[in-house]
Amino acid sequence: MAPLDTATRGGETPMPTTTDDPVRGLPAWTYRNAELLDLEYQRVILGSWQIACHANDVRQPGDYFVLELMRDSVLVLRGDDGVVRAFANVCRHRGSKLLDGTGNCPKAVVCPYHGWAYELDGRLKGVPSERSFPGLDKATLGLREIELEVFFGFVFVRVARPEDHQGPDSVAETWGDFAEHLKPYRLEEMERIEFGDDMVWDANWKVGVDNNLENYHIPLGHPGYHRMLDNQMEGFENAHGVAGSISTLKQRPSSNWVERMYQKLAPTVLAAYPEQLRKQWLFFTMPPNIGLDFYPDCVDYFQILPLGPTRCQVRYGIYGHKDERREMRLLRYLNYRINGKVGEEDRWLSERVQQGLASHGYDPGPLSRIESSLRLFHQQIREACPVASLDEEPLPGTVRQRDAELLAAE
Repeated sequence: MAPLDTATRGGETPMPTTTDDPVRGLPAWTYRNAELLDLEYQRVILGSWQIACHANDVRQPGDYFVLELMRDSVLVLRGDDGVVRAFANVCRHRGSKLLDGTGNCPKAVVCPYHGWAYELDGRLKGVPSERSFPGLDKATLGLREIELEVFFGFVFVRVARPEDHQGPDSVAETWGDFAEHLKPYRLEEMERIEFGDDMVWDANWKVGVDNNLENYHIPLGHPGYHRMLDNQMEGFENAHGVAGSISTLKQRPSSNWVERMYQKLAPTVLAAYPEQLRKQWLFFTMPPNIGLDFYPDCVDYFQILPLGPTRCQVRYGIYGHKDERREMRLLRYLNYRINGKVGEEDRWLSERVQQGLASHGYDPGPLSRIESSLRLFHQQIREACPVASLDEEPLPGTVRQRDAELLAAE
């Protein structure tokens, strides 16, 4: 399939251009209510595919990577047989967390509390003072395995299979034909680049997702992008909610030296790529909370996870092909400077929205057709948690009850 451009996009659905009635966003109370967040976590986050790492982050037997969700910790581990698996990062004895961060445990996963040891395929291997556990059946006490799918080298996990699930069941099915557009980047061969830090924003996770789902804010919110790129505002999407947009390096040099240098270098550094890809920044979002960004020099993911009603964690992973050329190192440094600034701008914008949503009497305004993906995200939240459709915030302690009533009435 040819690289994406604004004329041919391989059969995807353009953003709708008309609407009969104004579509409005979620009520303000849904961005600060702890009881609703519990429902969203159970019904949206746990039942969706979440990116954990890249397969090359766990290249050798015993290599591991831990993904921290709001209440769940997921251990991605490569076994002695070369297979990458995911487990609940919890000892089957007394519930202690097993591992943190990333590293290697060459022989076994050992609980730091009482020393229960697990094989690299999750089986329970050893129990100190085993005779003190009458009738112990080690075969039934292995680590709880979690669904895992490797998609173009990236490791996705799903903690809980959603009930009454409709639509595609795998990451590959979710992306559908859009996967063809990822092939030129040879993502499976990429390795993590050692810069890029996670951030904590003082904003509800949905505020961050809303911001990531639309380009309407770019001209004012990201002046650097506006100077150096021709940004596609409306974008395109497939039937399963994966949405994309294209930005192309402008021929007119930016007034900022970092952006201007990137514009100059990018088309020349990667001669192996088609010419169009050397000038193109391709942005994809995957429901409910993941962004994948494709640049000539690297690829990153951008994942927004809830920490509390008004706090979220923004995870970054940056990957590229092994290339020690001076010009590539420079290009990636420039990219880091540019997108590091964009990340700070997104944080500032999102925290201002969170502050504004607390204002007395605020009602959500109409959404533009440019915000089509945001509309679909809000629809997903309303379908998963019908109580989020209520204009008025339920009384404290009644959110689950009201939600159950609405579900029963459907």
